[in-house]
Amino acid sequence: MDHVAILALFDRDMREGAQPDSPSARIERTGRVVRQVSSELGWNGVVWSDLDEATADAAIAEQIAHYHGLGLEFEWKLYGHDLPVDLGGRLRATGFEPRPEETLMIGEVADLTVDAEPPEGIRILPVTDQAGVDLVADVHEKAFGTGSSRLRHQLLSHLKADPETVVAVVALAGDVAVSAARMELVPGTRFAGLWGGGTVEEWRGRGIYRALVAHRARAAAERGYRYLQVDALNESRRVLERLGFQPLTTTTPYVYVP
Repeated sequence: MDHVAILALFDRDMREGAQPDSPSARIERTGRVVRQVSSELGWNGVVWSDLDEATADAAIAEQIAHYHGLGLEFEWKLYGHDLPVDLGGRLRATGFEPRPEETLMIGEVADLTVDAEPPEGIRILPVTDQAGVDLVADVHEKAFGTGSSRLRHQLLSHLKADPETVVAVVALAGDVAVSAARMELVPGTRFAGLWGGGTVEEWRGRGIYRALVAHRARAAAERGYRYLQVDALNESRRVLERLGFQPLTTTTPYVYVP
């Protein structure tokens, strides 16, 4: 994989040419910044910027003023190759708080190991309705220890308004949901994004997460997508590397609360 070329393609398709991640969101382009604006329950933030030392501070101030006027918390999604090189420091100086760093990993679907099956006693169930969304949200709360109201709202809205652009699955042990994940498909691009993969603690280390990645990779291949993209924490990175994903850069969420 040509890392430089793929990263440039990712920036062009998925960031500069970003599409809203839910039917209730919209993408706005202002100057050299691309941002998403959604409801209070949706994701709000900067997905791409092309700044330099002379323009960065004014662009940051503009985004703060915009979201402050809407009364919305928002995120500046900073990638390791974004300029200027001190953009993270400039964000912190104006009140943004960094969240844990993640690794942008990309795999070419044709080169990935996608034959992993769930372990014995685990079945994978497609999520298509409110009951399935509730299972995904319950797993999210148990696996990550965070609230799920935003996830419930976004996933249910997505499934109702544009079901062809999202694949959500839950892994069940009997009738108990133990792992869940989703994939977002962006029409007109070569990328599908893997999101939200999480397994409740007592079920980790059994190959369930790996099976859900493989399941979604096969679904992406069937739909004609060439690449899979993941923002991976350290725990996921090791599994993804074994499946054939490669690290391209880092990404850090910088959050601003009005």
